Amino acid sequence: MATREELEALPADQLADRAIALARHRLDVGFLWELVRTIPEAAAAAGNVDEAKADVMWLSALLNDLGRADEGELAEALRPLYVDYLLKHEKHEPSSS
Repeated sequence: MATREELEALPADQLADRAIALARHRLDVGFLWELVRTIPEAAAAAGNVDEAKADVMWLSALLNDLGRADEGELAEALRPLYVDYLLKHEKHEPSSS
């Protein structure tokens, strides 16, 4: 197992390749989702605001393609996730009504 110092010394591309390969091997969807979620923020922090906006639009389109997440038994199974998310985040948004 590598130390933090050894990992910090790696070039960013090697570090990314290594982390992604490990997540794939472990079937760690949580890490991969966190990575996808964080890419637009990281792009903006790196000064690439237009790229960050494009990343968010791409991710939004991808999620829209999932399509069946609002249908039938799958939607019912996901109900707790939807309710928890809306309760946590909707209160921070301006009312649309």
